[in-house]
Amino acid sequence: MNQNGTQPQLNIDFKNTTPIEGFDGGQLFGQAFVIRKVSKFVTGGTEDALLPIPVFYDMETKKIVLDSVPKELRDEYKDISIEG
Repeated sequence: MNQNGTQPQLNIDFKNTTPIEGFDGGQLFGQAFVIRKVSKFVTGGTEDALLPIPVFYDMETKKIVLDSVPKELRDEYKDISIEG
């Protein structure tokens, strides 16, 4: 965020973007969460915590768009993902 608390606007020309295709060429995706457990020793709390990570998925196959997963976790989710 910038100093006044608003997010900067990106100046993207949509003509310079490429579509992501899901199963059977579909281009409609849903948003969901991958949930990770974080140890109480990491959080400093008294209990383990849940960390929701937003991802996009193919609505027909329920496979995650791999590019929407943090790079550190992509190998772990590669078997239930589609390449973006």
